[in-house]
Amino acid sequence: MHNTPTVYYETSRPSNFFFWSIILFSCQCDLLFLYNKMFSCVVQIHMKPPIPPKVTLIFPGHALGSLVLAFSITRPEMLFKTAFVSLFIYAVPSPVGAAPVAKLSKRQGITTLSTAAIQTFRPYTHFASTAFCKPSTTINWSCGVNCNANPDFIPTASGGDGASVQFWYVGYSPSLETVIVAHQGTDFSKVRAIATDVNIFMKNFDSTLFPGVSSSVKVHSGFANAQARTAATIRSAVETAISAHSAVKVTIVGHSLGAALALLDGVYLPLHITGVSFQVITYGMPRVGNQAFANYVDAHLSLTHINNREDIVPIVPGRFLGYHHPSGEVHILDNGQWVSCPGQDNTSTQCIVGAVPNIFASSPMDHIGPYDTITIGC
Repeated sequence: MHNTPTVYYETSRPSNFFFWSIILFSCQCDLLFLYNKMFSCVVQIHMKPPIPPKVTLIFPGHALGSLVLAFSITRPEMLFKTAFVSLFIYAVPSPVGAAPVAKLSKRQGITTLSTAAIQTFRPYTHFASTAFCKPSTTINWSCGVNCNANPDFIPTASGGDGASVQFWYVGYSPSLETVIVAHQGTDFSKVRAIATDVNIFMKNFDSTLFPGVSSSVKVHSGFANAQARTAATIRSAVETAISAHSAVKVTIVGHSLGAALALLDGVYLPLHITGVSFQVITYGMPRVGNQAFANYVDAHLSLTHINNREDIVPIVPGRFLGYHHPSGEVHILDNGQWVSCPGQDNTSTQCIVGAVPNIFASSPMDHIGPYDTITIGC
């Protein structure tokens, strides 16, 4: 079908194969990775459990770009189903003899966080982890370890089904003196949640939800659609919590898909609620919008997005698709140090973009932590 030369990339990193298994629902798979005409690349993999110790990815030519994956899934307890996901690869290892990819220079100003500074994030990390718990437990704060980590929290509202609508909750933390808004991340057992992640086409904000935001600002369609489904309900709950506790601060947290929703709420809520300050703290956040979006966030919002080691999620969707991270990155290094990375998509090897130049350099299990001893999940 294609006359371009074939390049083989081999990897035996167990973590990468675990990633393939969870993204494909940990079931029997026959995969046909279809080619993206823009980059003329085809990958074909046939893989069935148990996952082999080595697999070969076959790239016709030197591929730099995205591979759009189409795959068929067969599960013993299910009828045949099909699904589509997108995998974003913006730096695939070059074949021997190929021209090397130019290295990006480091940026200056990276600083190490103190132990005391790291510990200030712990309550928020637990709040983000708690978002994976069922609404029936977060509404009465009976979710176990995560809830016990913030024992004085006063819930206001909770919701979501974990599939078409991610779990969420709103309440007030007296010890932190802030309203908390938390969003659940992707549940890989839910097809609808995965479909949200992979709907990568950008769109303008809904002018009703985001009045006055420039039309140059564009965001991930899947994330925007998911945020819109809970926007009004969460706004009402936040207003209730502010009134009930005379709050002057709102903190929005989330992990993974929940991080993307938290960032969008961080843009949305200040457009409708005045008299309070807003901050967003996220974990393992994918890119959410274009350069204009990143600039808007930098100008209007206090954001800290924390990335763990070689997590794959913060490097997608790829920058070649027009996506950009806002400023505010904190990166957890392999030695456990936390560093503050100035600017947008800092390319230093101490920051996520430099540390994970492509998916083969990633360790997907780093996505769930630990974040200062805390592993995300309920």
